[in-house]
Amino acid sequence: MDIFAITLTILGLAFFETITSIDNAIINAEVLSKMSEKARKWFLLWGIIIAVVVIRGLLPGLILFAANPSLGPVGVVTAMFSSDPAVAHAIEQSSPILLMGGGVFLIFLFFHWLFLEPKHFGLPGEGFIKSQGVWFFAVVSIFLMLITWYAINMDPLLAFGAVVGSTAFFIVHGFKQNAELAERDMLEGGNSAAGNMSDLSKLLYLEVIDATFSVDGVVGAFAFTLAVPLILVGNGIGAFVVREFTIRNIENVKKYIFLKNGAMYSILFLGAIMILDGFGYEIPTWLSPIMTFAIVGFFFWKSIVHLKKNGGVIAKQAH
Repeated sequence: MDIFAITLTILGLAFFETITSIDNAIINAEVLSKMSEKARKWFLLWGIIIAVVVIRGLLPGLILFAANPSLGPVGVVTAMFSSDPAVAHAIEQSSPILLMGGGVFLIFLFFHWLFLEPKHFGLPGEGFIKSQGVWFFAVVSIFLMLITWYAINMDPLLAFGAVVGSTAFFIVHGFKQNAELAERDMLEGGNSAAGNMSDLSKLLYLEVIDATFSVDGVVGAFAFTLAVPLILVGNGIGAFVVREFTIRNIENVKKYIFLKNGAMYSILFLGAIMILDGFGYEIPTWLSPIMTFAIVGFFFWKSIVHLKKNGGVIAKQAH
């Protein structure tokens, strides 16, 4: 990759990580607002080290290891930073399985948002689809069946990758639901164990929750590149920006009500790219970052138009 492609990829990764983490940043900011100044400073300093070095440094390695178990844990760590052509070839050979699993994960994530999650309706038809939420499971089941059917004729492992992607979605989704309940308890207080946590316990719990919510960004990162060092840099920058928003500017970010829509349509696009790439189609490296900027930019513009029409008032979220 030349310097332009590397720069574009890193910017795209940082932007995607930032956009997909906004919801988590908003809740984190609300939890932190009920904590001491010392705790907030700890979250910004040590929390960013944990978020970048531990979480976003570990997850890409685990995903790479799952796709290349023959390399072993030490071999995967070496491969992440190796320029050996043989190592690069081994990763390239296994990449269709990784891309297929990641693509299915992201597509499921998009459809769950589209059918079941509360949202501000940014495009025609979203309200109708939301009212048909019961069809979510039918849609993703049929989608998985079709992808598996086409994949199994090419390579059974490719089909297995699609099934792993769907399994990973439901596992991660279960953890997310639990994390959201715990965050609500911390905000509301009361007699629950989460509500009575000390500042230190809440900080540690926020880091665990951040690990759960960071899976989306890390999986989507492989649609940009298979080069783990670039993923670490791009996602690390994005995680730092999100921490800054959490501490200082989250109220301004909340005004742009369609940013979440932009993030989710980006996830749909990146999931489709990963699946096509898994099937062997040649996808230009610049396409993922450019389309991410374009899609989120469109919904950012819609947010600005909405603000002007409503005099800067934040709309209530639709259910």
